[in-house]
Amino acid sequence: MDSTISSSASLSIPKFRCFDPTYAYSPTTANHRRSFSNFSPTFKSSSRVNMVDFENYERKIVTGDAGYVLEDVPHLSDYIPDLPIVVHKDSPRGTHFRRAGPRQRVYFESNEVYACIVTCGGLCPGLNTVIREIVCGLHYMYGVNNVLGIEGGYRGFYARNTIPLTPKVVNDIHKRGGTILGTSRGGHDTSKIVDSIQDRGINQVYIIGGDGTQKGASVIFEEIRRRGLKVAVAGIPKTIDNDIPVIDKSFGFDTAVEEAQRAINAAHVESESFDNCIGVVKLMGRYSGFIAMYATLASRDVDCCLIPESPFYLEGPGGLFEFIEKRLNEQGHMVIVIAEGAGQDLLNECMRTMDQQDASGNKLLQDVGLWISQKIKEHFAKRPKMPINLKYIDPTYMIRAIPSNASDNVYCTLLAHSAIHGAMAGYTGFTVGPVNGRHAYIPFHRVTERQNKVVITDRMWARLLSSTNQPSFLDQKDISRSKTEEVSETPLLSAENHAQEIATK
Repeated sequence: MDSTISSSASLSIPKFRCFDPTYAYSPTTANHRRSFSNFSPTFKSSSRVNMVDFENYERKIVTGDAGYVLEDVPHLSDYIPDLPIVVHKDSPRGTHFRRAGPRQRVYFESNEVYACIVTCGGLCPGLNTVIREIVCGLHYMYGVNNVLGIEGGYRGFYARNTIPLTPKVVNDIHKRGGTILGTSRGGHDTSKIVDSIQDRGINQVYIIGGDGTQKGASVIFEEIRRRGLKVAVAGIPKTIDNDIPVIDKSFGFDTAVEEAQRAINAAHVESESFDNCIGVVKLMGRYSGFIAMYATLASRDVDCCLIPESPFYLEGPGGLFEFIEKRLNEQGHMVIVIAEGAGQDLLNECMRTMDQQDASGNKLLQDVGLWISQKIKEHFAKRPKMPINLKYIDPTYMIRAIPSNASDNVYCTLLAHSAIHGAMAGYTGFTVGPVNGRHAYIPFHRVTERQNKVVITDRMWARLLSSTNQPSFLDQKDISRSKTEEVSETPLLSAENHAQEIATK
């Protein structure tokens, strides 16, 4: 241990905490001045800054109102006078959400609760875990015994049977993939759903699904409120693409990234085993490339990652084909990871397809993996001196159908318990999720108003580019457009890209 710290052993041991001026923390009792304390968000400019000499080291001690003390890190402006500020971006303090958790006041009698659970949209690792934890949480924490499972998605309210759910029924379902309740895509009749809820005497509705499902939950909540029913509607956001805004991440994402490693590893083994071999792996990511980005970073075997947020082109200087040739010449093999939504503009232009939608209203995407594989083959067929092998792997449905891993199992438990506590406390019309590391209750409209996307001017994408050593694939037109957009708003410093929604009680 450092002698400077050990020499103060006779003093009370301080609790070291972080102070981020961007976020608001609750003030606590100040510790010894050498420690980091929780600072009040109203820390004023009149605070005193003392440079304390301690064994030839100047410590920067900042003191504020109520005895708060911050041992700050040195700053260049401390000893360089008139240091110019290159960029300074003021941003709002952010939106605060109500902290999730148990409440002192409960608005439902346990023996009067009649809850139901429904799953909608595509499959995702962790669905069964959330179902299990809602049932067990209601039973063991609040003594609720009446829980129904709605089969077949939203339409199951008026078109399918229901399943009585007990802790015994759901005991081991978390070990299975998919959902025991079944699911569906597509529209529904809101009036019929609320009629069914009212006729059955249901007073708590737990809805598990993605952004489309949460939009439906919002409409159901509005109809329930219009009728003046004492029914709590709680959403648990689900998407394997991690494209739900506001929350830190969606459940199933960690499992998807982990499972994607198997496909990438297979592509790497294949590509290393043949001369001039290219392994192409298509991963999920309709509009957001989070799975592809994180799987690439975790793998370290990927030479090129293509996502919807980062445009690319094939032919000419700086294009994808040129980079493939360069990498094959350097190491004799390569691995390409592509998200399903990447390059759709090139594909549609090439195939002259019309815009079509699936049952959920999502734009139908062409198979970009097969398309880009064929394009690569056609390109190198024109170069007989450089014959290639290409192995194409699409693990999409394998990833969706597996059970959640340990990390997601814990996360699903927290989400389910947060939803239960909120509903029992009388909150309604909300979805749950962690915001800056703290679980919160978020109004439906906040998680449906936009989609979370990879910010290609942010640090994580820069780390990926450093890992793969791939070019940006931007042509002159893209660069000119990017410079024009930066004049109006710098993406790196945008409050939209770095949302400051903070969960507080």
